[in-house]
Amino acid sequence: MKKIFASPIDFSKVETLVYHLPDGPSFSMEMNDVAELFNFEMEFGDICDTSDIDGVIHFFPKGNA
Repeated sequence: MKKIFASPIDFSKVETLVYHLPDGPSFSMEMNDVAELFNFEMEFGDICDTSDIDGVIHFFPKGNA
């Protein structure tokens, strides 16, 4: 079952973004004003928000989700 509406992300709790590339590798970056560079609503893929637990958001672009 696919969710239609995603819950909003509270970027005040996010410390790190992990971007998983389609071929398997990933890279991470600290979220010091990086949220302005990404418009997650316009990106195609899946988001795993574990910011309440460890301050990390994982982004899996379409084709890697």
